[in-house]
Amino acid sequence: MLELIFFFIHAIQPLLVPICFVVAWTVTILVVLSLWSAARESVATAKQMHQIPCTGCQFFTDDYRLKCTVRPSIANTEEAIHCLDYQPKTNPYLY
Repeated sequence: MLELIFFFIHAIQPLLVPICFVVAWTVTILVVLSLWSAARESVATAKQMHQIPCTGCQFFTDDYRLKCTVRPSIANTEEAIHCLDYQPKTNPYLY
């Protein structure tokens, strides 16, 4: 049995360097592509979240118990992007 393993190792030894080279670069490229994809998706999500107008609305309370007095179920969510009840704050210095 050991002779078979010894023979197999000596048979593939000239191919180990190119195989390891290709595998190492493949793993490196996959990691870089994965990081690039994650960064691109997080930027797209951040752009969408910045379109939520709740913090500038007159009905937004900034209280975790009742975020919005008109539509509390959709406050600070993606559904609030086109909220029909949005009214800009009349006094931006009030919280």
